[in-house]
Amino acid sequence: MALQVESVAELRELYRAAEARAARLRLMSVCGRQLALAEVGTSGPILQSCAKRLAFFLGFRTASLLRESDVSGLPVPAPGSTGRVLGTVRIDGLATLEAVSDPEDRETCRLLLEMMGATIDRIDREQRLEFVVGRLFSAQEEERRRVSHELHDGVAQTATALARLLEGSNPGQRDLGGAERSRLAAIARDLVRELRAVIQGLRPTILDDLGLAAGLRALTDGLEADGYAVAARIDSDFPVWPPHFETALFRVAQEALTNVRKHAGGPCAVELELVARTGEATGLLRITDQGKGTGQVGPDNRLAQFGIDVMRERMASIGGTLDWRAGKSGGVTVLARFPLPVQP
Repeated sequence: MALQVESVAELRELYRAAEARAARLRLMSVCGRQLALAEVGTSGPILQSCAKRLAFFLGFRTASLLRESDVSGLPVPAPGSTGRVLGTVRIDGLATLEAVSDPEDRETCRLLLEMMGATIDRIDREQRLEFVVGRLFSAQEEERRRVSHELHDGVAQTATALARLLEGSNPGQRDLGGAERSRLAAIARDLVRELRAVIQGLRPTILDDLGLAAGLRALTDGLEADGYAVAARIDSDFPVWPPHFETALFRVAQEALTNVRKHAGGPCAVELELVARTGEATGLLRITDQGKGTGQVGPDNRLAQFGIDVMRERMASIGGTLDWRAGKSGGVTVLARFPLPVQP
């Protein structure tokens, strides 16, 4: 009789264990399918549904997912070993994951929280990519508009004036005096200069001819010629830069130095630093001025804000970031960090 009772108890224990395993598998299977199908527009409800399923699994009635990391609850970790927290699942009656008594249940909860963190990270990256692509298209349209205006207002009008002078008031007149020839030559030189300016705006030819380091030095030389005290430090042993990296870094430096001219309040000390060493994971580009600019962009200064956004978009296009901040005693620092390209 004692043996029979023991066998019944064992069977019940095995049955409960099997039910627990089935519940864990069902939780992971259902939530895994939902999270895999999550998109930018549907991720919120899906993540909340997974949080509630987790609460039901642990025997609680409700739960909520908060996109905060400094509140009590079950932390939702970011992928990898960075220790970054992307959100918190709050379950009334459960303060921490360690409060789950069953080790297998606790491990299941940890895995589900990691899956939710991976989904949040993926959705965040997709949203950033969507934003960057949209801003890049707007920047391209703005660039096309600028080139169109420059061609129409500058080159086209100069070429028209040159054509009219060449035609002259008398169609039969062919001989031009020295003064007329000098005037036509001056107009032709202006036309060439305007064309070169437009070409330079589309793609800096110095990058194709001499490379990024020479392009950055040309920018600092131009600023120095305007009376600024410029200190340039280029610590790079990269023999070849991918064209899109060169263009992005050159344009960021060009925009930052243009802002110095506009907002620093006159000639001042300026530093430009590029650090990119083979064997390192990341590089940096830093432009700092000691001018009178406060680093504040008001709501009315849309052009300045647009310039900052464009710099950030250029860095995002190569996987980098850009920080733009005021100095302690005035001036502005632009700091761009980017992953170094793999050398062929």
